[in-house]
Amino acid sequence: MAIILGFDDYLHPAQQLATSLSIPFKQVELHQFPDGETKVTLPIKLPKHVIICRTLNQPNAKLIELIITASAARAQGVEHITLVAPYLCYMRQDIAFNAGEAISQKIIGKLLDDYFDRVITIDPHLHRIHNLSEAVPSNQAIALHASSAMSAFIQQQSSQPVLIGPDEESEQWVKAIAKLHQWHYAIATKERFGDKSVSVTLATNDKENTKELSLTNRDVIIVDDIASTGKTLEQAVKQIQQQAPASISIIVTHAFFVDSAITRLTNMGVANIWSSDSVLHSSNAFSIVDTIAEQLRIT
Repeated sequence: MAIILGFDDYLHPAQQLATSLSIPFKQVELHQFPDGETKVTLPIKLPKHVIICRTLNQPNAKLIELIITASAARAQGVEHITLVAPYLCYMRQDIAFNAGEAISQKIIGKLLDDYFDRVITIDPHLHRIHNLSEAVPSNQAIALHASSAMSAFIQQQSSQPVLIGPDEESEQWVKAIAKLHQWHYAIATKERFGDKSVSVTLATNDKENTKELSLTNRDVIIVDDIASTGKTLEQAVKQIQQQAPASISIIVTHAFFVDSAITRLTNMGVANIWSSDSVLHSSNAFSIVDTIAEQLRIT
C-alpha cells in the first residue's frame, strides 16, 4: 500500500492522482511562523511507500518544505519516497555562462537525489543534456512527456491544424504530436539576447516533406514546453501573421506567462491559449495527471 501526500498549493491534481491510482490521499499541513520559518506536520502512521506530489514553480520555499517532509517521513519508517514534480525547477542553469555562476541544475538535482528514491516530472526544461538522470543522478529520474495529452486535446479543437515550434528546442514535442496525426509542421529558429529579448525566424518548409508550407487560411497552433515571459511566442506570432492564417492558438506544457504575457498575446490576435495543469494557471485546459498515473502503475 502507498499513499499520496499533497500540499495546499497543488491540492486538486494531487487528489486526482490518488483517485486515479485508487490509493489514499493525505495533505501535509504547513504553518508559517512570523519570522518566515515553516512548521511541517505529516499524517501519522505512514505506509512504507509514500508519493509526494507537488509542482515546483516558485520553488525556493517549496524545496525546504519538501526536504523537511521527506526527512520526517523517513523518521516514521518510510522506506521508499517518490517525488512527483510535474514542473521541475532549476533545470535551465546547466552550465556556468559567466565566471562565478553556480550550476544550479546539478546542485538541486543532487539535493533531490539525496532525499528521494525516485523523481518523476513532465517535460523538464533541459538544454544541453538529453536525459534527466544527468541532472538528477539516479536511475529512477523519470522524464515523462505531455505530448499524448496535448495531442488528444488538439485533436478535439481542430481536425487539420498546422503546428509550429517557436524554436529548435520545441521540435521534439511538435514532431511527436504531428506524426501521430500526419499533421503538417514547421520549426522556427530563435536567437536570445536576454531574458526578455529574442528574435524568431520562421522558415515555413514543411518538416514532413520539405516542401514550402502555406499558413494562409489555416488554423495554426504554436506548440512549446514552457511559456515564461511570452517573448518567444510573441515573435513567432508576428512571423505567422504575415501569412494571414485563419487563426493562431498557443499550447504549452508549463504555463507561467509573467508580465501580462497573456494580455499581450491576446491583444495580438491569438485566439486560444492552452496549457496543462503541471502548473496551476488560468490557461489550464488539459491534464497530465493520467500520464503520471500510468507511469506509477507500471513501476
